[in-house]
Amino acid sequence: MKIKNARFESTLESIRKTNVLKRLWKKDPSLWKTDPVVQSKIQKRLGWLTLPTDMEKEIKTINDFVSQVREEGFTQAVLLGMGGSSLCPEVSRLTYGTKKSYLKLFVLDTTDPGAVLEVESKINLKKTLFIVSSKSGGTIEVHSLYRYFYDKVEAFCKSDKTSKQTLNKRPDSADETLAGKHFVAITDPNTPLEKIAKEKSFRKIFSTPEDVGGRYSALTFFGLVPAALMGVDMKTFLNRAKAMMTGCGAHASFDSNAALHLGVALGVLGRAGRDKVTFVLSPEIASLGMWLEQLMAESIGKEEKGLVPIEGEDLLSPDNYGSDRVFVSIQISQSKSPSIESKLNALVAAGHPVIYIKLKDIFDLAGEFLRWELAVAIAGIIYGINPFDEPNVAESKANTNKILAQFEASKFLPEDTPQLESKGIRLWADSQMSCSDSLADTLAAHLARVKAGDYIALMAYLTPNALNQRALRKLRQVLRVVKQSATTVGYGPRFLHSTGQLHKGGDNNGVFLQITAKDRKNLVIPGVKYGFSNLKMAQALGDFQALKEHGRRVVRLHLTAQVLEDLERITKLLGQQKGTSVGARK
Repeated sequence: MKIKNARFESTLESIRKTNVLKRLWKKDPSLWKTDPVVQSKIQKRLGWLTLPTDMEKEIKTINDFVSQVREEGFTQAVLLGMGGSSLCPEVSRLTYGTKKSYLKLFVLDTTDPGAVLEVESKINLKKTLFIVSSKSGGTIEVHSLYRYFYDKVEAFCKSDKTSKQTLNKRPDSADETLAGKHFVAITDPNTPLEKIAKEKSFRKIFSTPEDVGGRYSALTFFGLVPAALMGVDMKTFLNRAKAMMTGCGAHASFDSNAALHLGVALGVLGRAGRDKVTFVLSPEIASLGMWLEQLMAESIGKEEKGLVPIEGEDLLSPDNYGSDRVFVSIQISQSKSPSIESKLNALVAAGHPVIYIKLKDIFDLAGEFLRWELAVAIAGIIYGINPFDEPNVAESKANTNKILAQFEASKFLPEDTPQLESKGIRLWADSQMSCSDSLADTLAAHLARVKAGDYIALMAYLTPNALNQRALRKLRQVLRVVKQSATTVGYGPRFLHSTGQLHKGGDNNGVFLQITAKDRKNLVIPGVKYGFSNLKMAQALGDFQALKEHGRRVVRLHLTAQVLEDLERITKLLGQQKGTSVGARK
């Protein structure tokens, strides 16, 4: 990596003189904060540094577990998770696929009833293993999904007379015990989830290190168990992570330390205004972007500072970008794209910083997990923030809980009167926004608030399927042309555990468009008085409220059940605007 920047060189030299690298590997919390209380908290979140070697001793445990469930006839696995517990498995699912005779993996990290029904329609309960994944063991999304599917499996076990003689091989077992054998828990010790897993006789409990935060947990059981169930070789995987650990360790060459130089570059360029970190990824590893997005946004987006990860944007010519961008190209060596290389060369020629990372093959992803965890931690030093907490994530959660309590009492979600309604589409905005009677004019006024150096965030509480994805991508492309600003797209509630921290805790340079819609069907969540549709809407309302409380520029659009038609209409209305925002803020 070659960065021609005087501040980059001087920062590297300062890091060399103050022994930052050795202090990092000694887990010195004073690198980030001087407050002893904060230092104590940081000290308890640095266990990820040695995971490549720590987890080697768990390979046999993981492989034995995988062999057992395969022998008993399980052919599918559904991971019920959120944020750090689900993003790495999703990357593995999309990158590696399923090896012959191993389990096909589904990942559910949403409260959208359409997505839940879609997964349910694709699985055979008799041959499905459910992985309930939550570090805290109390995440509302994970518990809701668990309740729903446990109820389904328990009912199946009661009705299926052959289940006791086939999969579970326990003819004398109670139906509840049989249901429990379809479930596995991955969680920290002594959590509510661990208690449930014991009470319900889960097949296995994988206990994760308490000193590893959720978004740094890719190389713990959270990431390794789902990958192994698909047939990913654990020894090869961890060996790649170990190689990165050796190359970036305390005794590695300072001048060739890949993670150190990457972290310094991100920190220095970000503080200088190039805070939109734009990922350019080989198609084989395109899903890595969603994991990087969470790691970066949730780690650095706080104290009114932040790096804004941009994943999934199409790469354009240099004149489409302002001076707020840094590009990171992560490519598989044998997967060269002349078109991408030509565009990157043009960006370099135009003066944009481009960081190049080459991977041998897809198994190098294990090393990338560690490289980026280190780099983000180092960028946190330059930003002067604690990259291991997520102080603003709890705000939307608290709002959601209040809204759900109101719903349980009244059977209605508390909503203000919409500020306008047009052909069934309803609109609400923050207090700084003046709305007219025209949807087109109001959207134009919202876009007019986008300034140079801002980014536009689409927050979609919609079913994450291919049709909606295509429609949102088109909307995103239109916004890129109209405003020439960086754009992000996140599905709710997933993004609440990812970019949600940046949205509320980072710099006030985001312009937000929240999109909700009427669900075609609600699903009952056993044990509570609300369904998945109610929960999802409460989460959307809670986050909308939190954004307004932080003075963010935000508009909420509530669509009809004709989501695709409404998205097309909004895209056309926004496409009528003219671009006025290029470059970084002055």
